[in-house]
Amino acid sequence: MANGNLQTKETPDNSGEVSGARLKSFIERVERLEEEKKTLAEDIRDVYSEAKATGFEPKIMRKIVSLRKANLEKRREEQELLDLYMAAIGMAE
Repeated sequence: MANGNLQTKETPDNSGEVSGARLKSFIERVERLEEEKKTLAEDIRDVYSEAKATGFEPKIMRKIVSLRKANLEKRREEQELLDLYMAAIGMAE
């Protein structure tokens, strides 16, 4: 913003006016995606609840999901640092 005026890259009539229809379209798309994200988050919670009901530990499952996202080298590095830090504070096995 400069001097309190709204600036936009898209100025079809060079007047600096924002295209209301285009802006509304973007906002509505974001709103739909946010709703989908909320629904997916609820579905994920349901899966963890179902797993817990059958005896699995969701906290550990979340850790595994996180580890599976990382590449092998990153996982090894993280494990080495964890082992090093635990040894440094006397928690080594």
